[in-house]
Amino acid sequence: MELTLRFFATYREAVGEKERNRTVDDDATVGDVLADLESQYDGLDGQLLESGAIRPQLSVLKNGRDVTHMAGAETELEDGDVVSVFPPVAGGGRPQL
Repeated sequence: MELTLRFFATYREAVGEKERNRTVDDDATVGDVLADLESQYDGLDGQLLESGAIRPQLSVLKNGRDVTHMAGAETELEDGDVVSVFPPVAGGGRPQL
């Protein structure tokens, strides 16, 4: 099946492009796709999964919906899905008055 993968911020830099189409097995899960990305790109190695689960603070969306509200790394994929990967957001200190 065909997926569209979208990358943001430092992950975009690691992959070298904003968006990539990918063919995956029909029974692929979000975790399978993330593991494949970690093995393919040095800049993503160890950045997406931790003990088979999506790393804390990482945002992974399937068709605009956070997969943590689905089955996490075990979320099943379907032909035509869009998977977006966002790195943790830094900063956010309290504003000064």
